Amino acid sequence: MGDRAAVVAAIGGALGDVMEREVPELTEDTRLFEDLRLDSSSILELLMLVEDATGITVDPEDLDMDHLKSVRSFADYVESRQAAGTPEAGR
Repeated sequence: MGDRAAVVAAIGGALGDVMEREVPELTEDTRLFEDLRLDSSSILELLMLVEDATGITVDPEDLDMDHLKSVRSFADYVESRQAAGTPEAGR
């Protein structure tokens, strides 16, 4: 998984699982806390599901609240982790 649409789809699927409903209104501008009302335990579940779906490992040292503001910022973080974990990136 490496393209933006796949990353956003993985996040959307994970959010659906966390919220136990589909999230058809989801866009990259959807805010995780304000719009979806996620709490800290929901975020932990989201992180684990996205790790499984995308093959990344979330590093607590480089994850901060800015990465979790919106679907867009979280997708940017996931893509950066994918690039960091892929030795062939840039070839």
